[in-house]
Amino acid sequence: MMENYENLQKKANLIRKWCLKSTTAAGSGHPTSCLSAADMMAVLFDRYFRYDLNNPLNLYNDRLVFSKGHAAPLLYTLFGMAGAYPLEELLTLRKFNSRFEGHPTPKFVYAEAATGSLGQGLSVAAGLALLAKRESLPCKNYVLLGDGELAEGQVWEAANFAAYHQLDNLVAIADINRLAQSGETMFGWDTDKYEQRFRAFGFETMVINGHDLKEVQIAFEQAFYHQGGKPLAIVAHTIKGKGVSFLEDKEGWHGKALTEEELQSALKELGEPDDQLKLDLRHPDSISLPKQEVVAPKHGLSFEKGNEYATREVFGEAITESGHQNKDIYVLDADVKNSTFSEDFLRAFPERFVECFIAEQNMVSVAAGLSRLGKIPVVATFGAFLTRAADQIRMARVSEANIKFVGSHVGVSIGADGPSQMALEDIALFGALPDTVIFQPADAVSTVKLTVQMTGHTGFFYMRTLRSKTPVLYDNAETFKIGGSKLLRHSEDDQLTIAATGITVFEALKAADQLKEEGILVRVLDCYCINPIDQDTLIKCVRETKNAILITVEDHFVHGGMGDFATAALAMTGKPIQVKKLAVNEISASGKMEELLELAGINAAAIVNQVHTLISTTVLH
Repeated sequence: MMENYENLQKKANLIRKWCLKSTTAAGSGHPTSCLSAADMMAVLFDRYFRYDLNNPLNLYNDRLVFSKGHAAPLLYTLFGMAGAYPLEELLTLRKFNSRFEGHPTPKFVYAEAATGSLGQGLSVAAGLALLAKRESLPCKNYVLLGDGELAEGQVWEAANFAAYHQLDNLVAIADINRLAQSGETMFGWDTDKYEQRFRAFGFETMVINGHDLKEVQIAFEQAFYHQGGKPLAIVAHTIKGKGVSFLEDKEGWHGKALTEEELQSALKELGEPDDQLKLDLRHPDSISLPKQEVVAPKHGLSFEKGNEYATREVFGEAITESGHQNKDIYVLDADVKNSTFSEDFLRAFPERFVECFIAEQNMVSVAAGLSRLGKIPVVATFGAFLTRAADQIRMARVSEANIKFVGSHVGVSIGADGPSQMALEDIALFGALPDTVIFQPADAVSTVKLTVQMTGHTGFFYMRTLRSKTPVLYDNAETFKIGGSKLLRHSEDDQLTIAATGITVFEALKAADQLKEEGILVRVLDCYCINPIDQDTLIKCVRETKNAILITVEDHFVHGGMGDFATAALAMTGKPIQVKKLAVNEISASGKMEELLELAGINAAAIVNQVHTLISTTVLH
C-alpha cells in the first residue's frame, strides 16, 4: 500500500478539480478550504476508509465527520469519486432541492451530522466512537477539523471527553492551513502548539506535512491500527488553496468561488485530471443495521393521591423503567445526576449511561452522534444550563437527531438557589425549533406517562421537571398524549378559562377554589403539552365560558412561553378573544417558593386579582 503515489496524486487533483468546478457552478462556496485537505482525504478514502455505500447506517462502517462543514464540496466529491453518484451531479451544489447543500445536512445521506457551525464535529465523532466502543464495533471514527475552529471551547470539551472515555477508535485530523475567514488563525502554522494542546488533553499525536502523500499514508496506517486507550490526533501542516498557485496561502479567498476564467487557469495547473479515476473504498467486514425496538408504552409505577413527589425525582424512576423495556435508550449527564435523578438509570444500566461532566455543549453534540446510529439519547441537566448549548441544540435539530431533553429546576419555584439556576427561557429556546414537542408534567402520574410518550416517539422533545414536590393530581389509569391537556375544573357557569402548566397548575386550582367561595366559577386547564398546544380544547373553553377570556399562568418569562403558544392557537379562530398572560417579568431572587411565586405575580392571589379585574372590566363594557 506504500507505492503508486503518482496515481494517488492524480486522484487528489481530481478531487480538487471537482471542488473548484462545483463551487464555480454554484457561484459561491469555500474551494480553498477544500483544497488544503484534498491530499489527506484522498489517502484516507482510497486506502483505509471502510464503507458500504448502499448502507450508510451499517454499524460496521467507518465514520467521517466534516467538522469544517464549509468544506462540504470536498465531502461530496469524495463520495462521488467512490461511486455513490456521477461527478456531474456535483454541479448542482447549493442549488434548490440539490442534495449538495452549502454545508452538510441529512439531505446528504452520507453526512453523519449537520455541520457548519464550527467546533461541534469532534463531539459528534466522539458520540459515534463511544457507541462503537460500548458495543464492540470494529470501526474507526474520523473527524476533519479546521484550524480556525480549534479556538472553540467545545473542541476541548470534546477532547477531554474522548480521553476520559478512552476512545482510541477516534482519529482527529487537524487541517492546519494557517488562514481563517478574516485573517490568520490563532497560531498560524505553529503545529507544535496544536500538538501540545492535543497531548495535554490526553491524545496521542502525530505532526505531518499534509501534502506529502508518503507522510500522510504512514499517519493513516498508524491510525488504522491504533489502540492503547488514547484518541489520536493527526496535526497536518497544509496550505490553503493547495495545487493552484494563485490561491495558495493567499488571503481574501475564503468563501469565494473562482470565475470561469480563473477556473480554467486552475484546471490547467492541476493537469486536467482524468474524470474516470475512482477512490477505492474498502468494504466493511459485516453488515448490521440499527434496529429500532418497537416497544409498547407501559410502566409499572403507581402513586397515591395525597402524597407529594418532585417530578424530577419521578423522572429518574420513569426513565429507568423505560430503560428496562427499550435497550436503545442512553442517558447523558452533566454532573447533576443526583439532582435530575438520572442516577437511577446509572445504577440500573451503567453501560448505557454517559457521564459528560460540566460540558453541556459537548454533551448535546455527543447525543447527536448517538442518535445517528439509532440510539435514543436522553440529555438531562438543569433547564437553565441547556441554554448554554443553544447552538448545539439548534444544530442537532438540523441534523434531525432523535434527542430527548429533560430540564429540571425550572422557573422561580426552585426557590433559594436564586436566578442563576432558574430555567425561564427554556420554552422559548425549544419552542422556536420546528416540530419540537414540549412537555411540562405537574405531578408524578403525568411525569411517568409523558416520559413513556417521549421515549416512544421519534423526534425532538423537551420536558420540564420541577424541583419542588407537588401532590398527585391524577389517577394512575389516566392517559396523556402529545398535543393534549386536562380539564381540572369546569361547569356550565364558568366565567373564563385559566390555562396553567407545571407548578402553576396548583396555583390555578387554589385560585379557582377561592373564587368559587366568592360565587365566581372559572375553568382550569392543565396544559401539560405546551407544544403542540391543545388548540381544540382551548377554543372550546373560551367558546363555552360566559366571557371569551383566557388567562395563561406559567413559571417562565413572558415572551416565548406557554402563553404565546396559547395566544397563537386562539388567533386561528379569527374571533375577538382576550388573552392575559401571567408570567415572570423580571429577574427573580433567592427566597422561598411561595415568596418568589408572589414576587413574579403567578401565585393564586395574583390569579384571583386578575380574574376580578377582567370580570369587572368586562361588566363595565
